[in-house]
Amino acid sequence: MAIHSGIETEEKGWQDYANCLGVDPDLFFPERGASTREAKEVCRGCVVRDDCLEYALQNGEKFGIWGGMSERERRRIRRQRALARAAAAAQAGSVTA
Repeated sequence: MAIHSGIETEEKGWQDYANCLGVDPDLFFPERGASTREAKEVCRGCVVRDDCLEYALQNGEKFGIWGGMSERERRRIRRQRALARAAAAAQAGSVTA
């Protein structure tokens, strides 16, 4: 929170700049097998798309479209990151050994 002229105001977070602000949330949580195209289109030009995606990845969001990606796509990113961390740890271990 920031204090300005004695009045407490909340700092804006990335969510306040999102293209989806004010859009029906149901669009981003489609029924199983339904198209995600419209939700991803809203995300496409969003200035905080990367922040949204990172939030979903860091918080283990299992459902919905976040940062223009489905859970399956986010799962792939988490798996790639885990493999990269394991490779880096193995590399660091072989350097110190």
